[in-house]
Amino acid sequence: MPRTSTRTALPTSCEPVALPGGEREFDGELRARIADRSARVGVIGLGAVGLPLAEAFLEAGFRVEGYDSDAQRVAELTRGLNPLEHLAPGMVQRMRACGRFEPSADESRLAELDVALVCVPTPLDSRGAPDLGCVRAAARMLAQRLPAGALIVLESTTWPGTTREVLGEILRAHGRAPGEDLLLAYSPEREDPGREGARTATIPKLVGGTCERSRRAAAELYRAAVREVHEVSSAEIAEAAKLFENVFRAVNIALVNELKLVLERAGIDVWETLAAAGTKPFGFQRFAPGPGTGGQCIPVDPRYYAAFAQALGMRARLVEEADALNRAMPAHVVERTRAALGSRGTSLEGARVLVLGVAYKKDVDITSESPALEILRLFAAGGAEVAYSDPHVEELAPSGLRSRELDARALESSDAVVLVTDHSRFDYALVARHARLVVDTRRAFAERGLAHANVVGA
Repeated sequence: MPRTSTRTALPTSCEPVALPGGEREFDGELRARIADRSARVGVIGLGAVGLPLAEAFLEAGFRVEGYDSDAQRVAELTRGLNPLEHLAPGMVQRMRACGRFEPSADESRLAELDVALVCVPTPLDSRGAPDLGCVRAAARMLAQRLPAGALIVLESTTWPGTTREVLGEILRAHGRAPGEDLLLAYSPEREDPGREGARTATIPKLVGGTCERSRRAAAELYRAAVREVHEVSSAEIAEAAKLFENVFRAVNIALVNELKLVLERAGIDVWETLAAAGTKPFGFQRFAPGPGTGGQCIPVDPRYYAAFAQALGMRARLVEEADALNRAMPAHVVERTRAALGSRGTSLEGARVLVLGVAYKKDVDITSESPALEILRLFAAGGAEVAYSDPHVEELAPSGLRSRELDARALESSDAVVLVTDHSRFDYALVARHARLVVDTRRAFAERGLAHANVVGA
């Protein structure tokens, strides 16, 4: 849980400190190395955020050391293999071929870095509470290894105060004082896996420091690799902005999901309603209803926001309600399927249910917090025999389920086919022809002119 601060104001500057035996302040030395691209940049966490970030700095001419605690991931990257399907084909191979990207699981190599960009997960724990375990572990590792004068930038989404208080406290506990022998800043990642044309180098970057020199160094670093950098007055502003970006989406998704439930009860088409509302050229932004939210942001960040509010003695009531509504959508999908089966004289118990798409969003292979996972669990708990088909996800650990080939036989042998993730590679016409019952949570069939009698919405 975040802790409230007793500070009356955030510090905005650092006292100049010279390195022993040197005449230049350490931030001046670092900024000079950034300017001539001799600074060695480290990316901590080589996943959906870290790898595109490493690519951006390689393209800007830096040498990049990648660190990940997953030895198998490091081995794949070392061989030039792409561990995430949504990344551009050959991306990792090109990164390795340039001769300036070295992935490693060896902590000792961190001692060679000038900059450490922390891109580790900030998930929820088994109780649904924020879990900063990976951030804390990365901070301890860097505190023990980084040389004096280095810059640490946290990119992971979190509550305001994490960079200054959580990382700063760990650094000080190891005798490393932010603003005295290390610089510490925050610049939130804004990756959106699978979005056409979105590249790290072209997405505007927010930068806030724990002091003026930290902000300045971090801003100069990112300007070397990213087209647009927006500096803010503190790390806390940048942390709050990123949290709000995702909470904004979560609340609006919940609103449109609630609209769907209300209009469904009234017999009104929610999709035509949204299209009509979207004709207004101002004051309206369209969001789409669905089976629930997924990924590392929308299902997770409302919990971080609510925890931050709670630490301040407040309740984030709107955000808590939105989170609860979004998390209830998988159960709604299951109940709609149960009702549709019942109208055809079939019980959910013992029914064969084939789920289409288990990735959290269209055309990616990431299953983190995917609503399909809860939908599969609820179907199984209701006594159904579950299976799934996903062209991007071969196996669903730890369930042991493997993707089925989507053919006429699989469709005809299923009592219900439930579309959860609307991948482009699905043959929707084939599904509409051969499935006895299709439960469409994305309106994918109607959009393709396949509004057959066997297709129902959810």
